[in-house]
Amino acid sequence: MEAKVGSEAPLFELSSTLTKEKLKLEDYRNKKNVLVAFYPLDFTPG
Repeated sequence: MEAKVGSEAPLFELSSTLTKEKLKLEDYRNKKNVLVAFYPLDFTPG
């Protein structure tokens, strides 16, 4: 799926890294700012 600058993010659900609870974008939409970051090489060699 391609995201375009300025477009709404699709609804998704992720697990929290701190509490392991499920977080849904729809629970925060129009209430808080949300930042989702992916960096797969954090704890891997290379």
